[in-house]
Amino acid sequence: MSAPAPLVFITGASSGIGLALAAHAVGQGWRVALVARRVERLEQWAREHGLAPSQCWVGAADVTDADALAAAARGCIDAMGLPDRVVANAGISIGMDTTEREDLDVMRDTLATNTVGMAATFHPFVAAMCARGSGTLVGVASVAAARGLPGHGAYCASKAAAAAYCESLRSECAPHGVRVVTLLPGFVATPLTARNRYPMPFLMSAEAFAERAWRAIGSGRSRIVIPWQMAWVAWLLPRLPDRLFDRLFARRARKPRREAPTP
Repeated sequence: MSAPAPLVFITGASSGIGLALAAHAVGQGWRVALVARRVERLEQWAREHGLAPSQCWVGAADVTDADALAAAARGCIDAMGLPDRVVANAGISIGMDTTEREDLDVMRDTLATNTVGMAATFHPFVAAMCARGSGTLVGVASVAAARGLPGHGAYCASKAAAAAYCESLRSECAPHGVRVVTLLPGFVATPLTARNRYPMPFLMSAEAFAERAWRAIGSGRSRIVIPWQMAWVAWLLPRLPDRLFDRLFARRARKPRREAPTP
């Protein structure tokens, strides 16, 4: 009896980068376990692609709920086995203004999703992967981790923290044969970037990003900036003198803040 196809577990899989990675993985012959808050979209996508339950498992969880995420991970393992790759992709991107009290809640929510949610995604799998002696944990950070941009305090802080967390985890897992990969996307056309009001150089489609990211993850590299042009940006930004950096970005349009709920 032949061994089952390799399995990848992806959070935030109902749109954008997560869905593009899922589609690419299926095209490469992988089985997929997909988690999102909007599980009905995942179920519809699986039906549209004619995927059998043995090829695609779907679970509902918000990555800010560690217990719900752990339950989804157990469901995946029971149905499909221990994944070969886990991609912590779920994220949010909201502008903030520290003068506004409600934007402190934005920062809390952004860190809870983009940073703590990443750790909560990996948590159910780390011990089992280390015991097996193989596996890859992929954290989706951002080139925005390189330096804090005006109006992006919550997002940049969360992605810088996510990148540092992945680096710590990599050192912890390496002796056990488990790889940790940090993905740092530039601008990718997704629902998160559709509201941006500023130029987005080297903007690429989610599908193009997924193809390059999948290949890079398999290359053995631990820190990957996509597209390659943004690697120069990530290298340059931290090296700019503060005065020059402030002058260059002071008038840059800012990311939209969270809309107030309708009374």
